[in-house]
Amino acid sequence: MQIHPKPEVWLRGPLPEISDYLQPVAHALMQAQEEINAGLSDFPVASLWERPADVASVGFHLQHLTGVLDRLFTYARAESLSENQLAYLKSEGQPLPTESALTELLDTFNKQIQIALVQLKHTDKETLTHIRYVGRAMLPSTHLGLLFHAAEHTQRHTGQLLVTARILKSNR
Repeated sequence: MQIHPKPEVWLRGPLPEISDYLQPVAHALMQAQEEINAGLSDFPVASLWERPADVASVGFHLQHLTGVLDRLFTYARAESLSENQLAYLKSEGQPLPTESALTELLDTFNKQIQIALVQLKHTDKETLTHIRYVGRAMLPSTHLGLLFHAAEHTQRHTGQLLVTARILKSNR
């Protein structure tokens, strides 16, 4: 009997309650979530903060993915970052000293994906071309530009995370 893997998220059809304009964002976030959880299912916790060839660690990527989604979706709501968000940004890359660090990081990332999907469901498509400002410099973007960047940035770090994880697993 041949087992057929599920198609990628974008090939499974539209997600209910999410605007057609935002389907690619939601699909990309969900695809990243699936790939990261699958790719780290047997990842050795002892390797979480290792940096082969001086690249970013798997732990950093998990922290950064969570933080950047939180920050970009905050800007997409036309809000400024909170002190907690700024503190989290400064802490990205600092190892968590617990044995359950991988589980904690994955749980936090998975929760952030769910928060993002809820926000996408409540996003008014009429606001997608509205200007949104990014960072202290108040650089202009659009609502859609921020959401799209959140998706592509997540995909970029997902690829880097998975390659680093694979290298570390193969060195064991």
